[in-house]
Amino acid sequence: MKYAMELTVLALILLFAGSFVIVLNTGEHEWGGTDGQAGDIINEMTGTEYEPWADPIYEPASGEIESLFFCLQAAIGALVIGFFFGYYYRGRRINT
Repeated sequence: MKYAMELTVLALILLFAGSFVIVLNTGEHEWGGTDGQAGDIINEMTGTEYEPWADPIYEPASGEIESLFFCLQAAIGALVIGFFFGYYYRGRRINT
């Protein structure tokens, strides 16, 4: 199993891409945050109005700034994953 890690990553990418295509082609979807969905489910289950226990520490001034922070979070995550793959690839080249 010389390429086990590469095959695993390729399988995960194909699985993610396949599930994304299936979700996109199965009707209309409403994209929203989990906070709102969780509140709706709690309202349905308890029959009362849900009130959050805590307030956010920082609330961005606009939706664009919130999107910017979300994109920044995704970029940092991509850097960490890229560092891992670079470290793994470099380690394999030194050992072989």
